[in-house]
Amino acid sequence: MMINAHRKDIKSISKPKIKFNLKMKMIFLISLLIVGIFIIFGLFLRSFISTTTEDQMGKRALSVAQTVANMPEIKEAFLLDDPASVIQEVVKPIQQDTAAEYIVVGNREGIRYSHPEPNHLGKKMVGGDNERALTKGESYISKKVGSLGLSIRGKVPIYDGNDEIIGLVSVGFLNEDIQSIIKEQSKSLWFTLFCIVLLGITGAIIISYYIKRLLSNMEPEEISDLLLQKEAILESTHEGMIAVNKQGLITMMNAAAKRILFGKGSVERHYIGRSITELIPHTDIFAVLAHGENQYNREMVLGDHIVLVNRMPIIREKSIVGAVSTFRKKTEIEHVTKELSQIKQYANAQRAQTHEFSNKLYTILGLLQLNQGQKAIEFIKKEKHIQLEWSQFLLEHVADPMVQGLLQGKFNQANELGITMSLDPGSQLSYRFTGDKQDALLTGLGNLLENAMEAVKGIEDVDPEIAIFFTDIGEDIVIEIDDSGPGISSEHIVYIFDQGFSTKKNPNRGTGLALCQHMLHKIGGALMLEEGELGGACFVMTIPKNGGQQHE
Repeated sequence: MMINAHRKDIKSISKPKIKFNLKMKMIFLISLLIVGIFIIFGLFLRSFISTTTEDQMGKRALSVAQTVANMPEIKEAFLLDDPASVIQEVVKPIQQDTAAEYIVVGNREGIRYSHPEPNHLGKKMVGGDNERALTKGESYISKKVGSLGLSIRGKVPIYDGNDEIIGLVSVGFLNEDIQSIIKEQSKSLWFTLFCIVLLGITGAIIISYYIKRLLSNMEPEEISDLLLQKEAILESTHEGMIAVNKQGLITMMNAAAKRILFGKGSVERHYIGRSITELIPHTDIFAVLAHGENQYNREMVLGDHIVLVNRMPIIREKSIVGAVSTFRKKTEIEHVTKELSQIKQYANAQRAQTHEFSNKLYTILGLLQLNQGQKAIEFIKKEKHIQLEWSQFLLEHVADPMVQGLLQGKFNQANELGITMSLDPGSQLSYRFTGDKQDALLTGLGNLLENAMEAVKGIEDVDPEIAIFFTDIGEDIVIEIDDSGPGISSEHIVYIFDQGFSTKKNPNRGTGLALCQHMLHKIGGALMLEEGELGGACFVMTIPKNGGQQHE
């Protein structure tokens, strides 16, 4: 019913109207952008060239003025009755060589001793910008209107042998000439920018054709229309779907996937563009990205559910460009799996206890047949004392009978395997949990003890030993499982809690610690790995009391 309704919704979507072709839009907009940028850039460069040219001409005028002011001939001419007759002849060739518009030498009163136009000799200098050189002895650049027009000038004072200011030199370049130079340079600038703009427009045309081809010659309106249809299809399915690109970044996630991962009451979150490992650290989707092999019905834990996962690569032009993962809940099997796991633990404990007592009975029978009655009695007393001591400790220090039974079964199993299992005398667990916290406690404790026994089996030159400590002092229940096994290597520590990772070669391993950590995190607890005192691994499990139910 829902699928048929969804198909009708898709058919009802009309074909979008296209006003302008994508290629024309791209060519026009990119060209407009290029032209605008280069106009602004050209105006900036013209202003920069103008400022730079004027600054260079001013420095050039100042340099020439300093050279003339330091000439001995100029200084000596000031001592003559007619300085202009000498200074004019000295300055004239310098003016021609430097292409300056004028070189004017004047005395302290500003009376000219040299000028390009002889009829200006003996007259007062124009511009009113000589005071800094004549009174303060400064060398500077100014822009003023003189007898020949607006010019950029370099002003330098002239000193006599006693370091007294006796006059000044003014070297100028007309503003009109400078503007002509700027104009010539600007022509080449605008021509170059025009050629670049043409090249940019050509590039815009090429880019537009290339992008249109990448889009399968579809218009944006058509792509948007297909996207709406795709979103409707994805959101209507009950299977969770997550798509990633070649780098493992999420490109799509439907509503069903969010419900499975975060629950129905979760706040809307956006994960597009984030790494898939942030949501599913133990994912195998990178194997699909690397090898392109399909994966079907892989079982794993996602959120609060055990799911069956299918993974397939996305291939474009014979290259892997991403992958899609679909998954569906396996709620019923998850519940059954939990129960079977606990039953298996209890069955193993009973089997171990039965086997252990059978071996002990045969030992007693053999001693009696050998007429070693006293040794048989001592053996019985010893075993009775060990069993009574362990059982009495559990009864006095552990309130939950489920935990008592689990520890008793694991103790018997350890004895059968020749493993020394000890309880810290200071251990105390008078707090009892029910519901999810009890399940997490039993699952975590059972898995950690099973892993510890497997770790110490078969090791040479080291006594197989497991030490247990638990306490409910404080806000949390803390349980430590320490073993004398080989421990966890440094390169494996970061992966030890990942789904599917195991230091053992059995391919069906790697779910116990991951499931324990998931159940503990769900109730606010934690599972940590520390350095053990026995030389092996030491796992620490914490469960908060807050929210639990206590029974005396």
